[in-house]
Amino acid sequence: MRIRATVAAVTGALALTALAVPAAQAATSSGTPYTMDVSFSNLKIASAIKVGTTNKVSSTYTFTLTHGADVDTTASDFYADAYLYRGSLDAPSKTLEGDDFATCSPTSSTAATCTGTVDLHPGEGELKNADAGSWSVAAEATAFNGQDPDNPDLSKVGYAEQGGMATTKLQRYSKLTANAGPEPVAKGKTLTTTGKLSRANWEDHLYHGYTSQPVKLQFRKAGTSTYTTVKTVYSDSSGNLKATATAAYDGYWRFSFAGTSTTPAVSATGDYVDVQ
Repeated sequence: MRIRATVAAVTGALALTALAVPAAQAATSSGTPYTMDVSFSNLKIASAIKVGTTNKVSSTYTFTLTHGADVDTTASDFYADAYLYRGSLDAPSKTLEGDDFATCSPTSSTAATCTGTVDLHPGEGELKNADAGSWSVAAEATAFNGQDPDNPDLSKVGYAEQGGMATTKLQRYSKLTANAGPEPVAKGKTLTTTGKLSRANWEDHLYHGYTSQPVKLQFRKAGTSTYTTVKTVYSDSSGNLKATATAAYDGYWRFSFAGTSTTPAVSATGDYVDVQ
């Protein structure tokens, strides 16, 4: 992922941080960036981003960039993007961004629609389990205005940033299984469904049981399309589940988990049982 070098120049109440340039461009420079005539609005991103243990996950965002007549968003050295952050905008405890900058398409002489992705790489160790939960989203733009990125006069570089534009949740991908039996089962006899609720661990890149969570045992009668909740049970210290019910009709049995702020909802595939 590209590295965000720090501008760390403050003009009045504006903290100009995290100037987005490749690592090779983080060279000596002089001056202080000026506050560019740019504002951001209508930022949209997924309300939750589900991330597993190894595969790259990309979440698309869009926002409107409004700018003064002196700002050329089509210039080759104009960059804009959105990124996730925790803590304050001026001194975030952590940021997560995209592999590439956003693509901005002009909609008028003073506005553009920008589209990009936040790219997450759990297999590279950038995420910790504590990172699951709510994140804020900011947008930024940088105009080098023809300056050499390797050694710019920062006083000629424009920068704009706006935080608190949206929120999203990073969630540890969840899995849920269900196995009902015996198969077949006599009508009126006890049927037992077992399974396991697990979720991604971003630190060892494995799935571990999600403990002490309420999970619903559900049944769908053959020939129908709707599941009905029979009872609620809790996962044990290893994430295992076990629930009993009386067999009455042919149909499908499954577990269903409603999710938490750090872990998405998930339902197991229904397991068909023939009642005789």
